[in-house]
Amino acid sequence: MKSLCVYCGSSAGASPVYADAARMLAKTMVDENISLVYGGGNVGLMGIIADEVLRLGGEATGVIPKALMDKEVGHVGLTHLHIVKDMHERKALMAELSHGFVAMPGGIGTLEELFEVFTWSQLGFHDKPIGLLNVNGFYDGLIGFLEHVIEERFLRREQASLLVHAAEPLDLVELLKTYRPQRYEKTFDRVTASKII
Repeated sequence: MKSLCVYCGSSAGASPVYADAARMLAKTMVDENISLVYGGGNVGLMGIIADEVLRLGGEATGVIPKALMDKEVGHVGLTHLHIVKDMHERKALMAELSHGFVAMPGGIGTLEELFEVFTWSQLGFHDKPIGLLNVNGFYDGLIGFLEHVIEERFLRREQASLLVHAAEPLDLVELLKTYRPQRYEKTFDRVTASKII
């Protein structure tokens, strides 16, 4: 585990616990000699975790589309900053540079990035660990919804287990470090419609 891609909000959120968790995740990563890969912004939780990694002497790599460089206030003090063409290139490069993924609290963009790498894992496109940092119960609703998806037979339990979660950064990083990938073949229910005469 040499690098983690962290998805998180461009806002700091409503509670200071989110910023505290970002700093604690940064410390845990630096202590474990794990470099940060993230969206390259200098605002919200994105800026907080990057600044803390750098302050503690770690490495932080940002990947940001040219169109968002000004909008998200691209972080110019990073170890490496990649300015790319679009969001597709951003997400592909972030995944390529990372040995695992963490979703901290964030908005729609964070969820979209999380579910994309989760889908890629389910389809066998990668075998890197994926974790939710469930700070302050932020992801309780999502975890409950995934249980509902399992019960309704749109997701198998073993596929859901590809996504791990913990409330504390140290616990989550330990889960990611000890994760052992397993292959779960995606199955399809084939329903044949009766011919209408």
